[in-house]
Amino acid sequence: MTETPAPEKNWAGNYTYRAEKLHRPTTIEQVQEIVANAASVHVLGSRHSFNETADSLELISLKDLPADVVVDHKSQTVSLGAGMTYGDLARTLNDEGVALHNLASLPHISVAGAVATATHGSGVICGNLATAVAGLEMVTSSGEIIKASRGESDFDGLVVGLGGLGAVTRLTLDVQPAYGVKQQVFEGLSWKALYDHFDEITSCGYSVSIFTRWGQANDQVWVKSRTNEPDQVVGDLFGAVAATVDLHPIVELDPAPCTPQLGRPGLWSDRLPHFRMGYTPSSGQEIQSEYLIPRRHALGAIEALRALADGIRPILLVSEIRRVAADRLWMSTSYENDSVAIHFTWKREPGAVQQMLIQIEHTLAPFEARPHWGKVFHADAAAIAPLYKRHDDFVRLVERLDPRGAFRNSWLKAHVLGER
Repeated sequence: MTETPAPEKNWAGNYTYRAEKLHRPTTIEQVQEIVANAASVHVLGSRHSFNETADSLELISLKDLPADVVVDHKSQTVSLGAGMTYGDLARTLNDEGVALHNLASLPHISVAGAVATATHGSGVICGNLATAVAGLEMVTSSGEIIKASRGESDFDGLVVGLGGLGAVTRLTLDVQPAYGVKQQVFEGLSWKALYDHFDEITSCGYSVSIFTRWGQANDQVWVKSRTNEPDQVVGDLFGAVAATVDLHPIVELDPAPCTPQLGRPGLWSDRLPHFRMGYTPSSGQEIQSEYLIPRRHALGAIEALRALADGIRPILLVSEIRRVAADRLWMSTSYENDSVAIHFTWKREPGAVQQMLIQIEHTLAPFEARPHWGKVFHADAAAIAPLYKRHDDFVRLVERLDPRGAFRNSWLKAHVLGER
C-alpha cells in the first residue's frame, strides 16, 4: 500500500480537491484498515465528477486492487474489481464474447463511480449503467464487508449510493452475448420535426443522441443501431440529412477522438461511446451539467430552455438530449420515470455557468428535473428530496451503515442529507 498527496484537480480542471492524502491499497484488508481508521474518507474513481461528490479529507484509489475479472457465462454476469474503467472492462468482455447493455459517452470513467452516480448512456429501452448491477461488495465505516445481490433487502438503495454508504470494492454486472453496432449522424434537425416526432426520433436506434446549441435547428442526431436489427432510418431523418464525413459533437473540433460513424459496423464497445479510449474525450476544458426530466414533461422543458437560449449560447460548447429507461434504484435519476436527459457541456467559465444554472434550475423546477449527481448544479437537499420517493429510506440507510459519518462529506450533507 502507498500513500501519496491527493490529486490537485479533477479531470476537467474545474474542481480543486480539498483532500490531504490519497491511499492506494493493494488488498481488501488494507481498504478495511484505512476506512475503519479514517475520520473522513471517500473513494476516488477516475476523477470525472465535476463537483465535490468524490472529495473528503482522505481519499482511496482502488486502481491497485486486483481487477480479478470473472465472466460467468451460465449466469450471464461478470464480476470485477470496482476500480476498473469501462474501457478496460470492455476489452476483457470482448475476449469472452459478451457485452454490457450500454455505455456512457466516454469509456474512460470508472465502473463504480458511474454506478454510484447513476451515470447513463442512451436508449428508450436502456436503463442507466447502475441498472446492470446484479451484486456488490462494500466496506462500511466500521471496516465490515457487506455483500448484497439483486432482490435482497435494501439492494435498490445500495447501488446508487453516492459514495455515502461505504467503499464499494467489487461489482457483479449483467452481460449478454456480444453484438455489433453502427452509427449514422444526421444534420440539421428542425425543432418542429423534433416536437412533432420526438418519440419516433429518440427510438429510431438502440441509442440516440441529439446535439444542439439551441439555435434555429439542432446540429446533429447520432443514431446507434445494433447490426442484427433492421435499419429504422432510410434516407433522411424527418428532414435531417445524413452526414457524409465523421463529425465531432462540438462542431468546431476534429472528429478524430470520436467513434467511427457513416454506418461502419463495429463492436458494441467501439460504437456506443461517443469517444474512443486513448483520446481526450469531449473538449477536456469544460464544465458539465445535466438534468433528467420525466418523459411526460420533456417537450415542455425543452421549449422552456429555448427561451433561455440567448443566455446559454455564449458560454455553451454543446447540449445533448437523450432518453433513459425507468428503473427501481432509490436514488437513480430515472427512478420510476422514463426520462429525457438534457445535458450541457459548458466552456470553463465557472462564474457565468453558475449564474446560468440558477436560471436553468428555476426554469426546470416545474418539470420535476433531477440533476445528475456527478455534475455541477445548485439544488440543495430540501429541493431534491421531494423528487425521490425513497429519499427518507436512503437517509436511514446512510445512518445505519455509516453511524459515525465517515463517508458523509460536505456535498452529501448539502445536496442529499440536509442538516441532520
